[in-house]
Amino acid sequence: MHFKDTVTNAAQLRELFGEPVPRAVAKTLASLNQHCRAFIARSPFLLVASSNADGQMDVSPKGDPPGFVQVLDDSTLAIPERPGNRRADTYNNVLENPKVGLIFLVPGKTETLRVSGTAQIVRDLDLRESMAVRGKTPDFALAVTVQEAFFHCSKCMIRSHLWDTADWPSLDGLPSLAQTAVEAAKLQTPVQEVHEAVKRDEVDRLY
Repeated sequence: MHFKDTVTNAAQLRELFGEPVPRAVAKTLASLNQHCRAFIARSPFLLVASSNADGQMDVSPKGDPPGFVQVLDDSTLAIPERPGNRRADTYNNVLENPKVGLIFLVPGKTETLRVSGTAQIVRDLDLRESMAVRGKTPDFALAVTVQEAFFHCSKCMIRSHLWDTADWPSLDGLPSLAQTAVEAAKLQTPVQEVHEAVKRDEVDRLY
């Protein structure tokens, strides 16, 4: 698609945006303070953004019981890896480009916590054992050295009504994961068979 009116430089962008209020800049932290720690301890869900050496981006969701992300010190946190689809997009990216961005969410809380830094894949046994759930120890964890952290305002949550169940859209007409997989990969396997395999995986490979 060809667009006729685009923003191509920082001066144009600032003309449209205006300058940020001083507190929006000053709130940025270089490490995790007590408020960041408390938020992470309550968070059961985060998004991890990463890119490979060519700049191809990926955003991966991570979820577990609240507190599953461990804050090891003021500048380091660790995210356990659980069984998934084995694509390992985030981890392959980190091997090429360690820079990552995180967004933590707490259900019902309208603010979010944004963290950025550098990541590495670690296998320290004592750390992995401390992350065990249902007797299952993760094979590795993503350790992030924090370079920047700040709380993001509520406007996006207010606009989206994310936590207001009465305003959630209908799910009617949305495809199942099985249907999307069959069509995208042009599989010959029936959708119902793929659906049953997905459901078994959700039970047998949760941890």
